[in-house]
Amino acid sequence: MSKPRILVTRKIFPEVIARLSQHFDVEANQDDVLWSDAELIERLRDKDGALTTGTQAINAALLAACAKLRIVSNMTVGYNNFDVAAMTAAGVLGTNTPDVLTETTADFGFALLMATARRVTESEHYLRAGKWTRWSYDMFAGAEVHGSTLGILGMGRIGQGIAKRGAHGFGMKVIYHNRSRLTPELEAECKASYVSRDELLAEADHLVLVLPYTPESHHAIGSAEIARMKPTATLINIARGGIVDDAALAEALMDRRIAGAGLDVFEGEPKVQPGLLQVPNVVLTPHIASATVKTRLKMAHLAADNLIAYLEGREPITPVNPAVARNDPGSAARS
Repeated sequence: MSKPRILVTRKIFPEVIARLSQHFDVEANQDDVLWSDAELIERLRDKDGALTTGTQAINAALLAACAKLRIVSNMTVGYNNFDVAAMTAAGVLGTNTPDVLTETTADFGFALLMATARRVTESEHYLRAGKWTRWSYDMFAGAEVHGSTLGILGMGRIGQGIAKRGAHGFGMKVIYHNRSRLTPELEAECKASYVSRDELLAEADHLVLVLPYTPESHHAIGSAEIARMKPTATLINIARGGIVDDAALAEALMDRRIAGAGLDVFEGEPKVQPGLLQVPNVVLTPHIASATVKTRLKMAHLAADNLIAYLEGREPITPVNPAVARNDPGSAARS
């Protein structure tokens, strides 16, 4: 019996490719070429599965052209590159990699908060430009972190991790807003209080965004929301690009309507809204919140685990449309 055929769409760890090759006939993009939509379709036409990195769109047009495809395994938590409804209708399973990056991403979120509040990037640029010639009492005086109010919009696992770091490590008052309220036990563990969205915007000294991207959350933070924030507040986005109206944020930062922002994700990334590159009071990083070697390797292995399990007729580990798995007879030999 021939092995199922899979496509790995971007360069990943060689040891994960070697592992996949024990189970599948693997076509791997280890040269990390950025394929067009048409090129991706051409390479997927004869494949049973794919391992993607969250930047390749899996939509109705691709699915119609790739009739053999049974599973697409994202090496990310987010899956806004998936048209989940179209995948489900086509009987194609989608999977993602939750949990394994929670603590690493929460660490980075808090690092970004600290760098923004204490004006680390702005002061480094000043130093590198040779402008530091003497001390002054107000030189790059930033916002207090310890004992301040931490606001979290989106209170999943990563949001809870950030809450614990703030409450337990920095004595912060933690408030949050979420689609559903946490259990009393989880609220106590995070030392977090549920508030309305308007209260969150008005009271937070540091507002961290950790909500998933959906059509409903598109531009959840725009001019109107920024206007409700304190002028001394900072805004941190480690969620997804498109949740913040980046153009509106750039204008607010230029006008000092809020003190600063820390952004790891951007609308239309890897392009960055030009205005954000012109303002000094922003910390910018290229979508690296989960970027430790240990965590990225765990993500790659979990993506591989999902492919191996499903194409060998077992239950996938982290499906995003589990109805497909329930309706699939699980034959790895399907042609």
